[in-house]
Parts: sequence; structure tokens; C-alpha cells
Amino acid sequence: MAGRARPQPQLQPHSSSASTRRRERWLVVLGVALHAVYMLSIFDIYFKSPIVHGMAPEPPRFSAPPAKRLVLLVADGLRADKFFEPDERGRYRAPFLRGVIEEKGRWGVSHARPPTESRPGHVAIIAGFYEDPSAVTKGWKANPVEFDSVFNQSRHIISFGSPDIVPIFCSSLPHSTWGTYPHEYEDFATDASFLDHWSFDQFQGLLNRSFEDAKLRQLLLQDKLVIFLHLLGCDTNGHAHRPYSNIYLNNVKVVDQIAESMYNLMESYFNDNQTAYVFTADHGMSDKVLLIGSHGDGHPSNTDTPLVAWGAGIRSPKFLAYTDKPDDGFRFVDDHKHDMPTPQDWALEGFERVDVNQADIAPLMATLVGLPCPLNSVGSLPTHYLKLSKADEVEAVLANTKQILNQFLRKSQMKQSSSLYFKPFKPLANYSLVLDQIEDLISAKDYENAMKHSEELRSMALAGLHYFQTYDWFMLMTTITLGYIGWMVNLILHVLQSYTSFPANLQKRTQVYANNTSVKVYIVGCFIMGFSSIILLLEKSPLLYHAYLFMTIFLWTRIVQNFEFIKAVWRELSNMPFKYTMNLLNISVIALFILEFLVMSFFDRKLYTWCFLILGILASSCVAIFIQASSALAVYVWLSCWFLSLFTLMPAEIPENNNLVQFFLDVGICFVEVIFWNNVDCCYNALGCICCDIFYNGVDIDLAPVSEQTAAPIAPDDQLVNSWFCYGATTFFTIKCSISPYIYLLGICSSISIALYWTILFNVAFFGTGNFASIASFEISSVYRFITIFSPFLMAALLIFKLFIPFMLVICTFSAITKVVRIPRLGCYFLVILLSDVMTIHFFFLVRNTGSWMEIGNSISHFGIVSAQVVFVLLLFALTNIFTKDIEVSSRQLSSRKVM
Repeated sequence: MAGRARPQPQLQPHSSSASTRRRERWLVVLGVALHAVYMLSIFDIYFKSPIVHGMAPEPPRFSAPPAKRLVLLVADGLRADKFFEPDERGRYRAPFLRGVIEEKGRWGVSHARPPTESRPGHVAIIAGFYEDPSAVTKGWKANPVEFDSVFNQSRHIISFGSPDIVPIFCSSLPHSTWGTYPHEYEDFATDASFLDHWSFDQFQGLLNRSFEDAKLRQLLLQDKLVIFLHLLGCDTNGHAHRPYSNIYLNNVKVVDQIAESMYNLMESYFNDNQTAYVFTADHGMSDKVLLIGSHGDGHPSNTDTPLVAWGAGIRSPKFLAYTDKPDDGFRFVDDHKHDMPTPQDWALEGFERVDVNQADIAPLMATLVGLPCPLNSVGSLPTHYLKLSKADEVEAVLANTKQILNQFLRKSQMKQSSSLYFKPFKPLANYSLVLDQIEDLISAKDYENAMKHSEELRSMALAGLHYFQTYDWFMLMTTITLGYIGWMVNLILHVLQSYTSFPANLQKRTQVYANNTSVKVYIVGCFIMGFSSIILLLEKSPLLYHAYLFMTIFLWTRIVQNFEFIKAVWRELSNMPFKYTMNLLNISVIALFILEFLVMSFFDRKLYTWCFLILGILASSCVAIFIQASSALAVYVWLSCWFLSLFTLMPAEIPENNNLVQFFLDVGICFVEVIFWNNVDCCYNALGCICCDIFYNGVDIDLAPVSEQTAAPIAPDDQLVNSWFCYGATTFFTIKCSISPYIYLLGICSSISIALYWTILFNVAFFGTGNFASIASFEISSVYRFITIFSPFLMAALLIFKLFIPFMLVICTFSAITKVVRIPRLGCYFLVILLSDVMTIHFFFLVRNTGSWMEIGNSISHFGIVSAQVVFVLLLFALTNIFTKDIEVSSRQLSSRKVM
């Protein structure tokens, strides 16, 4: 170097005393406990059930209900466009239901809210509310809490269909008659339309038995009867063959035939024109996933489902030409606009289209047969479907409004009874006056204004439900955020106190202060904890609320206890030259920018491509200038970074491609050869790696696919030698020999830079050999080379081991660097956790409780993965000794301990 820079205040570790080791062990335990508790906070904030109990039902005040019985047909997985559009020959796939639209009833598109899955869709249709956020901890088939539904309110419910859906609503009802087919009927290798025929045949058989069973016939002839057929064929065929396949499209014709047969059967049996019919779907089906159909997200192909209603109580078709209307700001639950134009190929522009939110179907069905709306429903009654007098129409809407208002009042009462300082929802402070005004308008037969006020009150009640659902959010999120900040400040204080070169007299002064005042500070902290606990107990808060608050108070109590030391550090920094202050500020800003970049990379991994392209230029330049190694090593670093940039451009789902695997392995061999020629110390490892790779390439790559295609098992000897031995040996040697180049590259940094680079590489490792979603979307081909017999624990272990390889490489490099440059590894560990927790706070605010299961799960996993690094990294440290225990540092490399 030409010039000699002025030395900055240095950070170096004190002697490794027993007290320091005890303090660090205690800090690690505190960090593990804190992150474990704070990870649970998202379930108290984002995933609390909106369902409350204790409300009274609100039946509509009808002179007589529009219909005596209701038939609900749900075609699982049926897309709206595939239902309405013609086939390639110009003929419509659902001629009967299309005739209903043109001659007998009303139609529209039902907009589903993600997650567009079977259970959430049926809950919205039958119970009138959207996915309970607390279901994220229960699995998609289970109900987290009991809820009311149209089936509960009915006189009797008859249902046939899937064992995954029908029991959810009928198994606990004494007034139910239901049946399901065995699970093994759901075979993706067959045409599943026979499942739809099964459901219809079961109901037809029930009607036939009623001619000989007087009790059954009496049950069928009573009013408020609901009949539900779950038709699973479209969903199963869509998953197996995709929604563009002939099998799926033919299944659309099947459900139309079943709807026609059901209508003819009901009209022939009852012959009283007192049956209402509703045909819809729980969700659609997209083909974004390779080779299979899927659903779950908010794509229109998943959220747009058909809705056709006809029969008793349903209006006749209304002929209305579409006119382009201005955007009124209304949005359905899938964020689609109001009054969307009908596609021309549907050829339904002349018939009035009435779109609804999926939850609106529940109050529609309840009103048709004179039942109260489900107690937990948030659906708004779509009056354009109903054939009612003006008076009855207003009464129906008012009953719907009161039902939603009752939920609001119940939540308000529950929160007020447990709050010392209750903040009411002010827009509904005078709700009783509004109700009285509506009753007066009905008495005066001013139905138009009564309808307007009822709908406005209903909208306010829905807003009030959201207000109380998020009532504790501000307190909890503030507490958790302050807790994370307090934890990070404690980490900084520990690093400064344990690994600094501040003057000894500064340490002595602050130690005297600590001895004199720490007891007082902790007494005040305990008093605040006790006072807070009393408040939480009086408010009947959950026990975890106490844990959140205690940890936050404890952390900030420790910060106050070190206040004098903080002042001394501030004075020391203030006395530094302006240039060094600006350097520190610049480093902090750059680090924050990089951490935010890492957060964004979780949503768009292509950002890493630019990262590696830039890093390739900068890193190779640093190697050439500062390390002054051979030009081949600089070229190797440059090519390595640019080669890695290709991986994050690839799609997440790539089918098996042996040529691609062979290419990557060949490139890896070339890189190992470069290491061999530039680092003699690793020649043995490189030679072993090359030999294993060549053997593995020549034998194993083509072995498993051939066996898989011919359904022939791989011989045990081939599995043992070609897969288990080669893979294990290659992994060991590759990690051993790959550490060295990274040591050359990163060994030139101060310790905060090492921690920052390590954080970047650790996050890049998530895109190395897959992602944790691959465990959930398991395919036998992933481990076919190692085992062909289904063994879930061994297969899961293999997948997890595969995912751990990039992390082990990064952590081994990190450990090796701390040895080479002689800096305390545990101190660097605390810096890594400090940087990770900056990302943790950001992900904490990005957790989602709406959207598809994948979107919700990803937001939770992002937060959980970054939070768990305090434990994950510690466990990986314990494993690094296998690969780094033989690293020796000569005295000529560094004669004194590197400073932090």
C-alpha cells in the first residue's frame, strides 16, 4: 500500500474469562428463547379466528318463504370460462344450464377469495365467511372452531359427495342424511367424472326408497329442506390432466347433465314448483404448474366460478344490453372491478349478469327457504337474484344487516368487558337510532330509503368487524418491534463490551456505575413488569401477551442499566475525526441497503443475478489487486460468480434433464481443477472430488432415469456404490476443497463485512439445491437414485440433507475465515444474528393472512426462517468442526489477533 492510514479505534477481545463465557452462553439462551416466543406472536396478531358465538339468529320477517326446499350443486374446480364458452365446434358444453340462463333464472360470476381451495370455498358458499386465518395451524381439511351454516339452520340436510367435504358440514348435525365414497375412489389415473354420477345415483336411490319408507317420505316433504351434491370430478380431472384437457372439458358436460337430471328428478318427485336451485363452484383451476392443474392463488382462472340460480323465488332473465360504466370504486374479494364486460365468446351480453362475492351465496340460499343467515356470515344478500315484493326484499336485507351487526355487537361487548380502556368503533355509536329509523321507513312504506339505510348500516358493521379483529394489532406489533430492537441493542453492547479496545479506564468507570445502579434499575424494571402483568390479567389477556411484554421490558431494562456505557461510547464516537464518522455512517447505510435487497430477493430471486454479475467484477478485481495472487484465481472468481448468476434466472420448476446435470458437473470439475493448480494444500481433496465426480457422472446419471422409466428397481449394489458412496464422498471432498477460494476472497474484509458477506451467501444458499417447499411437494424422482421403496423418514432426511449442503459450505467458509484472520467466531455469530434480525423485523410486517395457502405459507416461512437463524446457525457451527478442525494458521500469516 502506498499510504498509511490513521488507525481507527480498534475492537479486540478481552481475555476469555469464565464470566465472559457465562455471559455469552446466557445471551445465546436468551436469543433462542426470545426468537421462539416472538415467532409465536404472528399467530396472535395475524391468525386469530374471526368467529364469535353467542349471537341470536335473525330470521327474515316473511309472510311465507319464497321456496320450500333448496338444491345446491357445487362442481368442485369448475372454471367460469370453461363453463360459459363454446367448444372448438361452436357448441356449448352446458346446454341445459345455458337454457336456464336464457329462459328461467339468473346468472353471474361468483368471485372467490384466496386461498382458492376446496374447504375455504365450501365454507364461503355454505357458511358465508371466508377462510378462518387460524386454519393455517390446522390443515386444510379441519375446522379450527365450530361455526354456523345454512345446513345448521335447515330443517334437514341431505348430502352426498367427497369424504373430504361432506363430513365437515354434516357429521355433527343430528338432522342430516349424508354419504361419501371411499378415499380410494379418488384415483388420478382414471376419469373421475364417475364420482359425480355416484353422488347423483345415491340421491336418486334415496328418493326411490322413500316410496316404501313412510318416515323418509315425510322427512322429504317438510319445508326448509336443503339438498347438497358435491361433484368432485372437475377438480380431480383438472389436477391430473389440466383444465384444457378433453377429460376435464367433458366433465363440464357431465355436471350439466347431472344438473338437468337433478332438476327433472326433483320436479317429477315433488311436482309443486317450490324448489330453488343454485349451481356454482368452490374454485377454478389453472395450469401454471408443469404437467398438472392447480389452484389456490388469486389468478382469475381460480377465483372466477359460475353461478346459476333458478326455480322458486328466483327472478326470470332480464334482457339488458351492456353499456360501459365508469369505475364506481367497488371491488370484489378477488379485487376484480364491478360491472366487468362479459367476454364475447360467451354470447350472453344481452342477459343481465349479476356477479357476487362467494360468501353472498349463503344469505341468498338462506333467504330462499326462509332461514336466518348463518350467524358468522359476512355475505351481503344479492337482491337482484330474488323474486320478492318490495316489502319482503327490504325485510330480507334488514335481517342480513342485523345478523352482521349482531356479530359486531358481540365482538364489541367481549372486548369492552375485558378492556380497562375501551376504544369503541365510533361510526356505529348510534346504531340503534339507525335501526329505529329503518323501522320507521318500513312502516311508512318508504322501501327505497329503508333499503339504502340498511345497506349502509351493513357496510359499517362489516368495517366494525375488521376494526375489532385488528384491535390489539398496534399494541402487539409495537411490543414485538421494540423487543427486536432491544435485542439488537443488547447484541451491540455485548460486542462492544467484550471485543473492544476502548480505554481500560472507560471500562472501569462504567463498571463502577453498573455496580452502584444496576440493582435499582432492575428493581424499577421488575415494578414495570408487575404493573404490566396486573393490567394484562385484568384484561384477561392470553399468557403469551405476558411473555411478549416481559421480554421487551427486560431487554430495555438491560439497556438502561448500560446507559452510562452507551454515553461513553457516544462520546468516543463524537471525538473521532469527521471522516471516520462518515465512514461508519456509510457502512451502516450500505449494510441496511444490502439487507433490504436480501428481503426483496425472497420475492424475486432474479435480483441475485445482478448481484453476482457485479460481485464477479468487484471480487476478481480485489483478488488481483489486494491478494496479488495468480491471474488464474482472479479469473476463477470472476467466472464462478457469473456462472452462479445463471441459476437464479432459471424457473423454480425444472423437469429432469440429465444433460443439464452433466453440464453443471463438468463445469464444477473445471472449477475444482483451477483450485488444484492454485492451492496445493487442497490437491488431495480436489483429486478425490474429481475421481468421484467422474465415476458418478459416468455411471449414475443415466442409471436411475432408465430404471424409473422402465419401472425396474435399481440393484442394491448399484445404489450402494453409485449413489450412496459417490454422493457422500463427493459431498465431503467438495466442501473440504471449496473452502479455500472463499477464504482468499473474504479474508481481506474488517469483521462486520465478513458477517454481512456471510449473511448474503447464507441467503443465496436457499436457492442452491432447491427450497424447503420441495419437502412438501415431494416427488419420488428426487430420491429415486438412493431408494425406490417408500420410506418417508429416510426420504425426508435425504431431501433435508440435500438442502443443507449449500449452508454447510457457507458456514465452513465462515468458520475457516475466523480462524485464518484470528477473529472470535462467537463475536461474528452475534453480528450475523444482528444483521439477520434487521430482516426479521421487515418480514414480521410482511406476514400475510390473506391470499393462497402458498402465499400465506411463504410469508410465514420467510419470517420463521430468518428468525430461526439464531438456532440454525448455532447448530451448523457445531458441524463445521468436521471440515475445519485441521485448519492451521502460521505465525507469519497474522502475528496478532485481528480486531473486530
